Amino acid sequence: MAEFDPEKFEDKYQHYFPELQRAYKQAFETMNDRYDSELIHAIDQHVLAESEPFYEGDGEFRIELPEDIDERLTGVLVDDEKLTTIMSTYEDEIEDELRSVFGLEA
Repeated sequence: MAEFDPEKFEDKYQHYFPELQRAYKQAFETMNDRYDSELIHAIDQHVLAESEPFYEGDGEFRIELPEDIDERLTGVLVDDEKLTTIMSTYEDEIEDELRSVFGLEA
């Protein structure tokens, strides 16, 4: 992999698509090992498929999620508090994996 270039990340799908896929996949595997696999699969398919990673600078990423997360998770029963906690953990995991994949770990 070439060295990470923040300017190229603005067109991330052209320059870093395999790295993005790897980070999301590794985060999925970690979350799937820790939490209910049915819920994690639903989040992956119906929420994260519409998410957008952004590079914030100084080795930090953020994940922008769709606004209607709970409405997207049809067929999976989860209370709001648990969903909020799991989504926060999942976002952190993706951000950690992005730092790892791009060699930006502290």
